[in-house]
Amino acid sequence: MKELIQSLLEQTLESLKAQGIVPADFEARIQVDRTKDKSHGDLATNLAMMLTKVAGKPPRELAQLIIDNLPASAQVAKVDIAGPGFINFFIDENALANQLKAAIGDAMLGVKAAAPQTVVVDYSSPNLAKEMHVGHLRSTIIGDSVVRALEFLGNNVIRQNHVGDWGTQFGMLLAYMEELRAQGGDKANLELSDLESFYRAAKLRFDESDAFATRARALVVELQSGDEYCNKLWREFNDISLSHCHDVYARLGVSLTRKDVHGESAYNADLAQVVTDLDAKGLLAISDGAKVVFQEEFRNKDGEPLPVIIQKADGGFLYATTDLAAMRYRSGTLNADRVLYFVDLRQALHFQQVFSLARTAGFVRENMTLEHMGFGTMNGEDGRPFKTRSGGVVKLVDLLDEAVERAEQLVRSKNPDMDEAEVKEIARVVGIASVKYADLSKNRSSDYIFSFEQMLSFEGNTAPYLLYAYTRVAGIFKKADNIDLANAELVLEHDKEKELGNKLAQFGEILARMVDKGQPHILCGYLYELAGAFSSFYEACPVLSADSDVARNSRLLLSRLTADTLKQGLSLLGIETLERM
Repeated sequence: MKELIQSLLEQTLESLKAQGIVPADFEARIQVDRTKDKSHGDLATNLAMMLTKVAGKPPRELAQLIIDNLPASAQVAKVDIAGPGFINFFIDENALANQLKAAIGDAMLGVKAAAPQTVVVDYSSPNLAKEMHVGHLRSTIIGDSVVRALEFLGNNVIRQNHVGDWGTQFGMLLAYMEELRAQGGDKANLELSDLESFYRAAKLRFDESDAFATRARALVVELQSGDEYCNKLWREFNDISLSHCHDVYARLGVSLTRKDVHGESAYNADLAQVVTDLDAKGLLAISDGAKVVFQEEFRNKDGEPLPVIIQKADGGFLYATTDLAAMRYRSGTLNADRVLYFVDLRQALHFQQVFSLARTAGFVRENMTLEHMGFGTMNGEDGRPFKTRSGGVVKLVDLLDEAVERAEQLVRSKNPDMDEAEVKEIARVVGIASVKYADLSKNRSSDYIFSFEQMLSFEGNTAPYLLYAYTRVAGIFKKADNIDLANAELVLEHDKEKELGNKLAQFGEILARMVDKGQPHILCGYLYELAGAFSSFYEACPVLSADSDVARNSRLLLSRLTADTLKQGLSLLGIETLERM
């Protein structure tokens, strides 16, 4: 419905331009919002106030001109002017009922796909030298939920897991693997089963042994030169590391696969060319032996230009070089319209610099957008980054284990006689969902406090609350499985029916906002409000015991669309649903 009003206003604006009321070259981003007070209509726009300056007329006068030139629509019952010049639209109730009826049974739930784009999404991107820890959670699940919503809306989405699989630390790791293999037995494989311990042991050997450190540095050079022995060791290490990652992805229900891995090593062959091309454009400077780029718009607090280091004095390349090569690949080979980077907010300056440089160097097409979708940190209840009791980094797999264990205790307390297998399955779904939803429901750019107690609560905006809300709606149909709704009509008479219907009609708008801003919490907030609207409707409007078959069937249709919307919405967040809790 929002799209309809925007379309009508766009036509009206063109009419005002043709009449000379508004300049022909004026471009307006027409905004239509839902009203908070339904006595002011269903939708409203401030277009008249936006046009005041260019048209040279008072906003209320312009509002009347807009209404006078608005194309007729059977779906709009009334239009009026409020306050200084807001225009309020009252939607015909039959139009809303028809829209909802069309959504029932539709795979897209009535959501209209926008013009499809090719969207590259860079997310998760763990360092293969270490096991995944809680710091990788946000990038992984926020990116994955946006990917799912983009695909649902008809976009061609290309997942890119830009893993850290290259660099000087690999010489150290390969030297340690080589040393363990020389000792024989399964020692290397046993130690590799815990990547964190393997990394620490390799670092200890590097620090304590000059011979080991010399061998490690030599292996880096050989690896970068394409030596087959080193590459074989490197591939083995990466394969083991990626297996760890994909075990975690499987538990989290994340859609990344091995074919989505396109790590730092994939761009190694292009790094020297990046340097050559920047030099050819006259962008490179030498600073302390390193090749750098200075950009006038990026300066430190003393007003001095901040460098982007492209190549170190020893010939090594940095993240910036790899990111520039990746941008060129995503523009020239993948033909992306948008590239979204789900990376920690603390990398904001880095991305501002390399995005700007990529455009200056002509590495990306002008119409391709580069968007850093930065996120805050997950903190413990002390307000500091989440750590183990001993102060170490929390492995992601350990966090998930504890969440499922706590969920199992909760399920047992509520269902002491439930079958053991069912307890385990419900605990798995609730535990994983709770971890994911606790994160996704927070504003992406904010830090948040992680609390097991809060995330497993059945009250408030939590996964258990929404999962239970879904089972409650689904439970209605277990009692109504013999009722034929094929010819049922949807009638919105009670205020709570209309409120629920209006909320259901917003699903498409919510998804469009979510993918535009890369903010899953927008969808989480909507699902929470939808569950609340259904609860109010259910209390005020008896479904199976309605006064008539017409009312009963109509309310069953509303209930079905609510269940489908909750299930689809949670699925887009990467969260499974349950039929019983």
